[in-house]
Amino acid sequence: MIFAHDTETALISAAALVNAELPDLAALDRFVREHRWTGKRERDDAELESVRELRAMLRRFWKSSEQTIVALVNRVLRDGHACPQLVKHDGWDYHLHSTAPEAPLATRMAVEAAMGMLDLVRTKELSRLRTCEYPSCDDVLVDLSKNRSKRFCGTNCGNRAAVEAYRARRHGLD
Repeated sequence: MIFAHDTETALISAAALVNAELPDLAALDRFVREHRWTGKRERDDAELESVRELRAMLRRFWKSSEQTIVALVNRVLRDGHACPQLVKHDGWDYHLHSTAPEAPLATRMAVEAAMGMLDLVRTKELSRLRTCEYPSCDDVLVDLSKNRSKRFCGTNCGNRAAVEAYRARRHGLD
């Protein structure tokens, strides 16, 4: 593990949210369950829309300079009334929650992402924020590998790139 568990979880969840298609509340419910978000939920269209809107702001972390990222992190933490506290629940050991469990879901998601980015800035690891190298994909990823070798957002893009490279090599042999 390169970063604390909660930092890695926040970064992975932020990238997944940027890449997520959330066509309806059921998709948001699946996302929340998959990424183990806790706390208050409204489960209404307003909550869905606020989470959808959050994706564009989070994408800025992958497209911006360090100075812009720092300003964005500070704004999100200030606007989200961040007040980090150690908590232990649901089988997880101590980790940080940076907002009250009653805060809106989108606020909790934004603040947790900002906390993850905060650690990347402090450790000079912003180069771990990447965009998928597959030509027709613009999904984002966080490279948490020790050797910084992650190039694709997931196995689909990695497999497609490998197949295309194989076919190109085979074509060159013919």
